[in-house]
Amino acid sequence: MKLPFKKIWNIISTVLVILVVLCAVFLMGSRLLGYQVYTVLSGSMEPEYSVGDLLYVKKTDVNNINVGDPITFVLNEELVVATHRVVRIDTEKQHFYTKGDANQTEDSSPVHFNNVIGVPKFSIPLLGYVSDYIQNPPGMYITIGAGVVLVVLVFLPDIIVKKKEENETASNPPPTDN
Repeated sequence: MKLPFKKIWNIISTVLVILVVLCAVFLMGSRLLGYQVYTVLSGSMEPEYSVGDLLYVKKTDVNNINVGDPITFVLNEELVVATHRVVRIDTEKQHFYTKGDANQTEDSSPVHFNNVIGVPKFSIPLLGYVSDYIQNPPGMYITIGAGVVLVVLVFLPDIIVKKKEENETASNPPPTDN
């Protein structure tokens, strides 16, 4: 049994719209819940977090951070962000001493309490690649273009059917009563 073109197209366009909405929720909607989203750029925290993972970080009071917790922090004046595990805490100097899980040695610079962004709560493997791609050209332009094309394609079958019905009505006027 063959499904009509319109029904198949409706299924395909519905799936595409659901995928786009899910992607938007994972990338943007999380901010509404208080999460900041970062892409893991190095393997220093493997196997916990791999390169390309999308990391969801929640702001946390520094007093609730313990040795063994991973923290996301501003690394330097260029606002480079890193995530490493706390190995020591110096409350007098207000410093966390950190180390990447895959690194052999402790990080050379301690992290001041003011530089802590938060604690990673969860990650989604490989979604960071998608996030980085769509936030920077040319991925941004391709994403916008794909969104426009998707909207057009969702409405195109209805426009074609309506045009076809108008043409049929024009070529076959209804009978008149005499």
